[in-house]
Amino acid sequence: MKFGTHVSIAGGLDKAPKRANDLGCECFQLFTRSPRGGQPSRLDDEVIENFLSDCNKYDLDNYYVHTPYFINLASLDNKVRNNSIRLIREDLERSSLLKVKSIMTHLGSSKGMDRSEAIKNVADSVVKILDGYTGSSILMLENSAGQGDTIGDTFEEIAEILRLTDNDEVRVCIDTAHLFGAGYDLRDKESLDITLSKIKKSFGLDKVMLIHGNDSKVDLGERKDRHEHIGKGKIGEGGFKAIVEDSRLSHLDIIVENPPDEVAEDIKLLKKFRDN
Repeated sequence: MKFGTHVSIAGGLDKAPKRANDLGCECFQLFTRSPRGGQPSRLDDEVIENFLSDCNKYDLDNYYVHTPYFINLASLDNKVRNNSIRLIREDLERSSLLKVKSIMTHLGSSKGMDRSEAIKNVADSVVKILDGYTGSSILMLENSAGQGDTIGDTFEEIAEILRLTDNDEVRVCIDTAHLFGAGYDLRDKESLDITLSKIKKSFGLDKVMLIHGNDSKVDLGERKDRHEHIGKGKIGEGGFKAIVEDSRLSHLDIIVENPPDEVAEDIKLLKKFRDN
């Protein structure tokens, strides 16, 4: 198990590996474009070479990409949904050039439609994203906290999307703050065991490829997405210690998504749980 955080691409994508190293990362996450829209920067040979060279220099083999925040694969608006499909496919192609292990995306919202229709839209969108794709980066679907009408707050919904997608290559990114907000307890070993058993029975632990390790500012089942630094939220140190020590999860990386001011301390604490 390796630990890292989301790092800025200000000044260029090739600045990300050094920033990750400076924060004590063993892996890291980045955007390939502004998360709020606009055209992505051009990935020329020099940027790619510098990026890969620094990843090698700092021994960063595993790194991940997060798609833009405004993605909605369920939308009733065909323009919105098709634009989301295009952006994710572009991110997959760009990520493959950078030798990114995998990319994760939020799924979108069921606002204005039946939940089953929204789930079908998401699955159909994923099929279109991957149609003809031959790159090396893998697509992951991220669970939600259930805020508003967001899709993917239950394991059953994620399992249904995977079933409808019918592609063994699609994986899942589990966010701990989202899990907790959606009502899945993680605060100690016993609670974690129950939650992992539910994953196993729905879509399977083998589908999980990455953990977003975020503590939660909100209480269990409050259905809000509010990240907190490790050990300072409602999940607490006990929950993250249980996650790090669980042999079923030991092959997974943990990416922390918190403000950079204290994120180095988050990584240090996770390393302490692992190494002691």
